[in-house]
Amino acid sequence: MGVDLHHVESGPADAPPLLLGGSLGATVDMWEPQVEALSTVFRVIRFDHRGHGRSPVPDGPYTMADLGGDVVALMDRLGIGSAHYAGLSIGGMVGQWLAVHRPERIDRLALLATSPYMGPARNWRERAALVRAEGTGAVADSVVERWFTPGFLGAHPRDAAGLREQIAATPAEGYAGCCGAIETYDLREELHRINAPTLVVAGADDPSTPPAGNAELIAERVPHARLTVLDDAAHLLSWQQAAKVNTLLTQHFASADRHAAGMRVRRSVLGDAHVDRAGARTTGFTEPFQDLITRYAWGEVWTRPGLDRRTRSCMVLTALVAHGHWEEVAMHVRAALRNGLTPDEIGEVFLQAAVYCGVPAANRAFAIAQEVLAEDS
Repeated sequence: MGVDLHHVESGPADAPPLLLGGSLGATVDMWEPQVEALSTVFRVIRFDHRGHGRSPVPDGPYTMADLGGDVVALMDRLGIGSAHYAGLSIGGMVGQWLAVHRPERIDRLALLATSPYMGPARNWRERAALVRAEGTGAVADSVVERWFTPGFLGAHPRDAAGLREQIAATPAEGYAGCCGAIETYDLREELHRINAPTLVVAGADDPSTPPAGNAELIAERVPHARLTVLDDAAHLLSWQQAAKVNTLLTQHFASADRHAAGMRVRRSVLGDAHVDRAGARTTGFTEPFQDLITRYAWGEVWTRPGLDRRTRSCMVLTALVAHGHWEEVAMHVRAALRNGLTPDEIGEVFLQAAVYCGVPAANRAFAIAQEVLAEDS
């Protein structure tokens, strides 16, 4: 019997939906390092597995079909026919189940620190029994130690403590029930049925799902899957190597439709009116160029999460001043305001440019920006 999963949404409502399924013992909060970066391009939907966080806690044990069915029911409830999916650990197992058994619901797939088989079954029966007897606090410390490398734990004690609280707060029956789902789970002989373009990410130092026999096996058996192994990363690599994971996920999922992703960012940064005018002026001669800048500049570069949009605006303004592209300055002053820069901060950019690009160039930029600010005042 399916349950109504608790979920949290962020990002544009009309963007491609991206489901995020977390680790055993974690809640939607484990994805905090990803939310801002992914929500600029996707409709991000984080959910708590049954028995976790704020989702219902039916009696266990559960099966992977139960957990996958819960996700399908959530998609139905939200009116989503198909979506991208990224899952870590048990979340990645759910993603594999969905891609095998409900392939029409999964557009592109990312599998992080996961496996197609987590035997021996005895280990999961014993862990479920321990949690039912003593609570999830009994395993919280050992789990966190496997989530991170020792160096990261020593340098980030607050992160470790917060994530430990997530584990310890997980209902015992929910945690044990999901152990039951892992106990009976084995998709090794069905991986070849996955048709969704698949990214596999592993942590080089992951003691729970080491790359050999896990990520490497998935990448070998899933047609055309791509494998990335991250150094200095254990099991919760989405937290320890957040910047790298954000870039990998964004590029993997945005590549499904680079033009559409670029157009959403272009409209967000430059405004609908400007983009509509550019579209109205497009001819058969200029259309290939408009497609190029939409796909490459906006869909490939501006979608990358490595720099925020405020920083990118500062860089663009400086480059325009340096090369004397005055016809573009007014447009990007407006874009900078839309990206959160204040007039004073834009002035600081041009003051910096005066030193490195020349006073006359900065003088021209200040004059153009002043006209823009006067129009908007």
